[in-house]
Amino acid sequence: MKEYQTINEISGPLVYAEVDEPIGYDEIVEIETDDGRTLRGQVLESSDGLVAIQVFEGTSGIDRKASVRFLGETLKMPVTEDLLGRVMDGTGQPIDGGPEIVPESREDIIGSAINPFSREYPEEFIQTGVSAIDGMNTLVRGQKLPIFSASGLPHNDLALQIARQATVPEEEEGDEDDDGSEFAVVFGAMGITQEEANEFMKDFERTGALERSVVFTNLADDPAVERTVTPRLALTTAEYLAFEKDYHVLVILTDMTNYCEALREIGAAREEVPGRRGYPGYMYTDLATLYERAGRIEGREGSVTQIPILTMPGDDDTHPIPDLTGYITEGQIYVDRDLNSQGVKPPVNVLPSLSRLMDDGIGEGLTREDHADVSDQMYAAYAEGEDLRDLVNIVGREALSERDNKYLDFADAFEGEFVQQGYDTNRSIDDTLTLGWDLLSELPKTELNRIDEDLIDEYYQEDEGETVDATAD
Repeated sequence: MKEYQTINEISGPLVYAEVDEPIGYDEIVEIETDDGRTLRGQVLESSDGLVAIQVFEGTSGIDRKASVRFLGETLKMPVTEDLLGRVMDGTGQPIDGGPEIVPESREDIIGSAINPFSREYPEEFIQTGVSAIDGMNTLVRGQKLPIFSASGLPHNDLALQIARQATVPEEEEGDEDDDGSEFAVVFGAMGITQEEANEFMKDFERTGALERSVVFTNLADDPAVERTVTPRLALTTAEYLAFEKDYHVLVILTDMTNYCEALREIGAAREEVPGRRGYPGYMYTDLATLYERAGRIEGREGSVTQIPILTMPGDDDTHPIPDLTGYITEGQIYVDRDLNSQGVKPPVNVLPSLSRLMDDGIGEGLTREDHADVSDQMYAAYAEGEDLRDLVNIVGREALSERDNKYLDFADAFEGEFVQQGYDTNRSIDDTLTLGWDLLSELPKTELNRIDEDLIDEYYQEDEGETVDATAD
């Protein structure tokens, strides 16, 4: 291991040093400053005689006399099943005052893509307890389903609700462990404030969710470059728990916008030619290396499911971050500003939301045989009610037919009873679908044109004395 004192430039989070031997890409570096501090970094670029090093703790205090040591290995995460219940900082160091971590293995945080031939198709339901997700945009084991939010919206509350409520229904039925111990959550927070971090920890401790969780927290005042490491540490931990210890792991990453801003900062320091809106041209590839680490592997019991959360700058879903995320992932959940202003909790807008794997994760034997039909019918009815709201603004409600007024009532009830449930209510899939039938039963039976007649006969709740002609204007 050679030591150099050949730093010739410091630019933002980057340090440039001259070397006289080949240095590997992503190799770990230790930089010792004059005041005795030892900072860690990673080789970002290596060429003949010169390397660029990104310093995780920031470059403050580093001068040209600092010593640079190349360790000859990439950054590894010490992993063990005992990580459950622990809290780490953004570089994987424990900050909960607990005992030192004794690893069973040390895994490269870069990881490797799952061989497509070895992937199992995601088709097993995960119950989040949130009706707008379970009923309308179902999450499936091994899926990557992002939450598209915006500044000032309660996406963190929704993330915490999912983290403490998410279960694999088979476990609840006693197939393996009645306490659900085979389900784990890995929570990676990037660029959050100290206040947000305290709220996260209070909620985890209050609800007992911390016992089955591993938490990584990178704060807003931590170096931005550290945010490029945090999600990789979280995913490496998740892969170990899933594919070595057979856990079904839900990975929640918030906020991916802060991660992408860190990429842009590093790109600017390297004087790279920027892509759209100043973000690096390779951001699509970089995001894919994170999102594509979700999935299932043939012959392994465990799975890694991802819920990345991002705040859309300016509420713009054509911004490069949500745009590229939408290309890579299998759908999206929209957190809506208008619903939030109306007091709907959680304010999930089901109309632009989508889960591309929903049809494979629901149905007889997985949730209920009426799930797909109920979801389709509620979506269609709510969409029609939304269209009629625009018409009411022009002609007034009195000008509409009785049928149209029923759809308006359905849209109000859908938001006020189905989507609205608060952040402490945990609904089973049966509760969600029963509530869906209650709402659909307020519509004339002849309007339920997306549901099988046998299911209507079984679940539709006939309103005594109903004589409304559904075709009347």
